[in-house]
Amino acid sequence: MYKDIITISTVTLAPMWGQKERNLNRIEGYIEAAAKRGSDLVLFPEMGLTGYDDETDVELEQKMQYRLAEEPSGHACTELAELAKGLGIYAFVGMPIREPSGVPGTPDTIYNGLAAFSPEGLVGVYRKMHLPNDEPNWATRGDSPMIVDSPWGPIGLGICYDSYRFPELSRYYAAKGCRLYLNPTALAFGPGRATFGSAALEAIAIRDGMFVVSANLGGQDLLNRFWGGSSIIGPGSRDSEAHYYAGMPFTADGASEEAMYTATVDLALAKRQLFRKNARIGASDWRPDRYLEMLQDVLADGPFATEDGPEPEDA
Repeated sequence: MYKDIITISTVTLAPMWGQKERNLNRIEGYIEAAAKRGSDLVLFPEMGLTGYDDETDVELEQKMQYRLAEEPSGHACTELAELAKGLGIYAFVGMPIREPSGVPGTPDTIYNGLAAFSPEGLVGVYRKMHLPNDEPNWATRGDSPMIVDSPWGPIGLGICYDSYRFPELSRYYAAKGCRLYLNPTALAFGPGRATFGSAALEAIAIRDGMFVVSANLGGQDLLNRFWGGSSIIGPGSRDSEAHYYAGMPFTADGASEEAMYTATVDLALAKRQLFRKNARIGASDWRPDRYLEMLQDVLADGPFATEDGPEPEDA
């Protein structure tokens, strides 16, 4: 039986663009602080190790993300793995990841990644599956979800755009038994973005019956200003409402200030009701067999059957 009670920390980190070693030192300090508070798990924002913003007029090999990306066996990952082992904590850190050496034909393959560390060291790296805005200028899309096993059960990983626009991913994790979903993000100031982002995360908690841990960059990066608003959201006593156990919505006063938020939550509240057997019909309300047929129909009959996809609406 999995443990139900877990203490979680999430960090709003003010980015120091391109200063990898400075950011690594700060991240390690927060991991140590989270461990002192008794946290079992700590989450950092998308691209927290390096900063997020892209210089669109710079060639790939000169881009900050390309220059500072490292393999999973690199310096930062090695240090973080040893720290997580020494403290007995789970830590998740956003960073640009380079495909490991020795993989044929991939010297320029960089991913927007989330490195996962456990008390045993590096567990693996999730590679962001959906890339918005300028990210395709330097990043390659990942192709696979990632679930991390823990004493509290499986933990699902997504990054930013994955969470806000593609409910297929969080729903997959809920169906696989995850009670906890991690969303490192880089949500910047812009009309409607923050309101939509908070609503999307709250919807995961309500619709899929999971706890959501979100960590956002805060303050000024190279070009953009980020909302902050890191939070721990989950099901509460009211089935139709999400509860903030720690942190705040993106648009709350003071949300962009750098801070670590910590809460102890009961994962037994994550009932994932849609995926349980409904005694009145003898099956779950969720119907993956029907959805599979629908998606196969889309692939067979539409432009999504190719990597090219449909033409943009304004083409």
